[in-house]
Amino acid sequence: MKFDLRIEEGLPSTQTIAMAEARAGAPEGLAIMARRQTAGRGRGGREWSSPAGNLAISIVLRPNADIAEASQWALRTAVALAEALLPYAPALQLKWPNDVMLGDAKLAGILVEADADTNGRIAHLVLGIGANLGHAPDLAGRATACLPEPHPAPETVANALLEAIARWDIATFAAVRGAWLARGPGPGTKLSLRDGRAGLFAGLAEDGKLLLDTGGTIETVFAGELV
Repeated sequence: MKFDLRIEEGLPSTQTIAMAEARAGAPEGLAIMARRQTAGRGRGGREWSSPAGNLAISIVLRPNADIAEASQWALRTAVALAEALLPYAPALQLKWPNDVMLGDAKLAGILVEADADTNGRIAHLVLGIGANLGHAPDLAGRATACLPEPHPAPETVANALLEAIARWDIATFAAVRGAWLARGPGPGTKLSLRDGRAGLFAGLAEDGKLLLDTGGTIETVFAGELV
């Protein structure tokens, strides 16, 4: 896979622009990075602050897959992002489904958006990635962290990320799942969802869904947010 990395000094939202480009027919591999982002967004329409020195990038993909598999790209991207950040923070961990953590604080987040074609396949998929490289902005209700000094340049991390995405894009999902679990919570870790569900981490299903042990019963979590 080849990437066309476009770097802008400032944009409202790389994700909004990349989705518009994808819907207009942009080829796979278009990557839009902004040195500053003034209206970045995360999951659930939350704001995402992207001051200069942090990474804000959105990437257009066109995988040959069913639209039901779109959520798996959050895990693929998390594995690739962790790989790109590991040289600067070896102790980072992954939080289901789309966060990279440094200790108990959020270091990076991933937003996956996709449109289906008339056959229920993925017409295009856009990966939105925000990583706190040099600054840890305030995030309501969440602790945040940034990489330790010396902070890498955003374009350095962007290029490493694109190389990692190219590798993991062609990997089997079983390989992705294994790599994610190696950086995920340990078996039996207590987890709570924002909707009130709670249990012990029992792994990931073969399709990437979260498995919770709720007292002898293994519950499959299709969507949700861990707190």
